[in-house]
This record gives sequence, structure tokens and C-alpha cells, in this order.
Amino acid sequence: MTDASPPRRRRAGGRAANTARASAHAIDQQPWRLPRNNDRPTEPLPPEGVEAIHRGAMRILSEIGIEFLNNEAVSHLREAGCKTEGQTVFFDPEFVEEMIARAPETFTVTPRNLDRKLVMGGDYMVFGNVSSPPNAWDLERGKRPGDMESYVEFIKLTQYFNCIHFAGGYPVEPIDVHASVRHLDCLFEKLTLTDKVAHAYSLGAERVDDVMEMVRIAGGLTDAEFEATPRMYTNINSVSPLKHDFPMLDGAMRLARRGQPVVVTPFTLAGAMAPVTLSGAVSLSIAEGLAAIALLQWIAPGCPVAIGTFTSNVDMKSGAPAFGTPEYMRATQMTGQMARYYKLPMRASGVCAANVPDGQAMWETSNSLWAGVQAGANMIYHAAGWLEGGLIASPEKFVMDCEVLQQIQRYFEPEMLGTSEDDLAFDAIREVGPGGHYFGCQHTQDRYQDAFYGPFMSDWRNFEAWRLDGAVWTAERAHKTYKAILDEFEPPPMDIAIRDELADFVARRKSEGGAPTDF
Repeated sequence: MTDASPPRRRRAGGRAANTARASAHAIDQQPWRLPRNNDRPTEPLPPEGVEAIHRGAMRILSEIGIEFLNNEAVSHLREAGCKTEGQTVFFDPEFVEEMIARAPETFTVTPRNLDRKLVMGGDYMVFGNVSSPPNAWDLERGKRPGDMESYVEFIKLTQYFNCIHFAGGYPVEPIDVHASVRHLDCLFEKLTLTDKVAHAYSLGAERVDDVMEMVRIAGGLTDAEFEATPRMYTNINSVSPLKHDFPMLDGAMRLARRGQPVVVTPFTLAGAMAPVTLSGAVSLSIAEGLAAIALLQWIAPGCPVAIGTFTSNVDMKSGAPAFGTPEYMRATQMTGQMARYYKLPMRASGVCAANVPDGQAMWETSNSLWAGVQAGANMIYHAAGWLEGGLIASPEKFVMDCEVLQQIQRYFEPEMLGTSEDDLAFDAIREVGPGGHYFGCQHTQDRYQDAFYGPFMSDWRNFEAWRLDGAVWTAERAHKTYKAILDEFEPPPMDIAIRDELADFVARRKSEGGAPTDF
């Protein structure tokens, strides 16, 4: 924060906020970057399988239809020539394909710090924090309902880690703040404690309009500047099977009209909210996603959109959702094929069903994260901190997940695949010869700083050294790391005048009653 009060339309943040943290801080981490996934995607479906799922989705849209619980949305689609019966809308495949063709294959999202701009689409892959759990858990306080103190902690972790690129929904729901004004307090903290791309929940007019105005103020933007390019985004879910609800459609249409991205992510659990077969579940998910995208492209041609996947399976004995399973991985890969078929950016997730940050939590999360890599996903939601199928956010799990994200992003680095004469290291191999070692070799020394991946959680000592050094389990070390991060956290710079304007807006909207709590 600066001491002077610059003009109120001056842009906040700036390039100085992008400086990588020095190694003297709580952790060593790689600098901020936008990873690029150059691997060929995993494609479990043959071309005829992709066509079959497309035809299945088109049959759902044309013969069964999608229920839109929003009269304005139904009216728009009726005007577009779609057949309607009450609130059920039937889509001609040709209309859907025409609308999808309007959507951009790639778009950018620019927050108040211009150096934190994201690219959505192509081979870019960005990761976000856990979003929306009602509960928090850590080693000290155990499981508890979400509160503002925990929310702020997670926002600070979101800003601190360079491998987290955007601030998704509330990392934990602060239920100690009344729902009518919660969005105001949450966005004020998010916009002042981070300078990364922010999200708005599509829960009716007031919340969406308030968040758009707060993002505009935080960026020091005029209305025209805000609408000229994407500055934030929302994510909407269908009410599977075959429904889109009123508030999410309302919020999505409001953002689309102002040029802000909408990620459409059906939440389909095979065997419960979708057919038990993966092709049936993916077909249903694609149909629900394309229906909303067609609506948005009709009312705002060319608006930025992405299609998401949240298709997994359930435990058929208990009905509990399962994540990070082979079915989840295959469904994500299949949806990646469909996203490329429609030339749309894709969202996936990093998720698990474990209740605490243990081995199950990490292998399920790692499976889901790597499924996103294999699918060619562009945006990974819930990449750090998610537990118990989305019912718990954990700071220890957040830190542990960021270790995995650092390894994934290191995996993407192009120098790992160099095949130049220098990379082939023939002279070094001759210098060391048989029976030697490469620790002191000049070839190694010249590349040590660039090649060495310095982990902040992995422990590569032998058992004896680990035990004698006061051995602690991974979650315990993660707890200490998260506490150290909070102790040293410094908010990104923001002009005082802009911060004051944000605070004034929040105070005024609270005095007006905030947003309604029923729809």
C-alpha cells in the first residue's frame, strides 16, 4: 500500500507485485508462470466414440430437452426458435452447433495486477484454490463450520503460492457472516489480500452486480474498460439431471452481457445424478453444458465461455460420491476430447473423498490432477485444499497439494526435454568416465540452480536422518509451513484511494441490505 493518494482511476497493483519471494521465506517456490502443457492428450475414445457422444448429447437436447428454471432464459431461447413446453427447452442440433461456433477458442482474464493475466485455452493450464466447502479442518482446531478467520487464512495462502493462479469461490464458506452481506466482506478481503483473477458466485442479480462493481473499482477501471476485456469470471453448475436453476442462469447472463467469462460445469455423478455408464454420464454432462453455452452465445455472441467436467461415480452401497477414481479419470479424459471437438476451453478439478490429509487424500487428488493434465484441461478448480468430497477445506492439505502442483508445473518445463549437443552431455560423460559421479562435474555445477527442483514438503532423507532430526509426518510439517506463511504474509500493494473506494462501496451496500437470501 502506498502513502500517497493517486487519482481514483489509477490502476492498482502493477508489475512490482510480481516479484518472486526470496529463499529466506517460509518456503522455496518456483516463480509465477503460466504453465503450458505440451503433452499429447490421452484420448480413450476413438473418433467414432467422440461422434457417438456428440450424437447422444444432441439427442438429449432435441428429444428430451433441458428444464430452464428461469423465465427470461426460456423467453430468449423461444425467440431463438427453440421449441418450449413450459420451462423445458428443446434444441435443434444445428442451432446448438451454430451457437458453439460463436464462442472463442481462447481468451484472457486480466486482474488488477496486469502481470497476473491468465490465458484460457490452447495449451495453457492454470490452477485455483479450493472453493465452497462449508467446513474447515486443521490439526489444531479440528473440523468446524467455516468462519471469516479461516476464510482469510485461505485467501492468504491463495495469494502466497505462485502455483495457484486464480482465486476461485470462497475457499471456505464463512457462515459467521450473514448471507445477505457475505459476498461484500468476502470480495473485499479477496480483492485486497490477492491480486489474482477473482470469481463471482452466480447467485442472483445483486451478488453478481456487486462483485462486478467491486472488481471494476479494485482495478481502477471505468465501466468501458471493465467491459472491454475479461476481468473476472463465474462458474455455474447444472442441477443434474437436465435442469439449470434460476439464480445461476441469471448471474451467468449478467456476466456474459458485460463480456465476463462463464464456466459451465455440470455436476454429474454416475449412478446417482447421471447414468452409471461413463459414456451416458458424459453425454448427459455435455448436453447440460452446451445448453447453457448456447443460451449465452445467443444473448451475447462471442462472450467467453468454457465447458467444465465434474463427472465421477458414487459408492453404490452408500451413495457417497467418489473422486480420483479410475472412472473419474476416464470421464475427465473423455470430456477433454469433447471440449476439443467443440473447440472450447475446458475446466477440470483436483478432488478427493478423504476426510483428512492422509495417503488416500493425496493419491486421489494426484489422480484427479493428472487426469486434468492428460485431458488437456485449461483450468483446474479445487487444485489445493479440498477434502471430504468438497465438504472440508484444510490448510495442511492446501500446502501438500501445492507441492504436487509445483511438481506438475516443473514437469511442464521445456528444458527437461532438451536434446541439444549440450543437453546430451557427451563431454561430461567422457569426463566422468566409468565409476565416477556427476556431483562435482562442471556440467552439473553450471546447471545446478536451474535444474534443481527445491521442494518445500518432500523429504528425501533416509529413515535414520529423518528420525534423528525430530521426525514429523507430512501433515504436521504442512501445518508448520502454513503457520509460517501466515506469519510472514504481506498483502499485495493497493492504492489507498482505491481501497477506500472499495470500503465505501461495501459500507453503502450493507446499509442498503445487501442481497436477498431467497430466490
